[in-house]
Amino acid sequence: MNANQQTVTKFYRAFQALDADNMVSCYAPDVRFDDPVFSLRGRREAGGMWRMLCAATQAKGREEWKLEFSAVQADGRSASAHWEAHYRFSATGRLVHNIIDAQFTFTPEGLIASHRDRFSFWRWSRQALGAPGLLLSWTPMLRAKVQAQAGANLKKFLAGQP
Repeated sequence: MNANQQTVTKFYRAFQALDADNMVSCYAPDVRFDDPVFSLRGRREAGGMWRMLCAATQAKGREEWKLEFSAVQADGRSASAHWEAHYRFSATGRLVHNIIDAQFTFTPEGLIASHRDRFSFWRWSRQALGAPGLLLSWTPMLRAKVQAQAGANLKKFLAGQP
């Protein structure tokens, strides 16, 4: 296993344990994170997101939490992985099984420079939001509303962090 595979494996093992601090230690200070909900810049924002999500899962839904990862492939500059998360969405209490493909790039020091997660927003939103997700997930309006709410939640979370 090369160094970048080891970093990705460390990241997901920490995520399995809901250990946000170890996850964040894999990120470069100026990391870029993007997925269908968040577009974050820097370790404070991206790390804050993982800390917020891990804390929410630990507070409510720990018994439903399960993360599996596979297909970790890496070379000297980039990596990819497949991961699936089973959890209770804190905003609605609904169970979600999210299927994600991730891509990473690395700094020369072996830290994650960019992390992009891809998943079906429609599939996620119909599970997490129920009927509104089923009916409206194809609309830019619902996606914008979810992004705005997630951003506001992260801003509030970060305001309480040192």
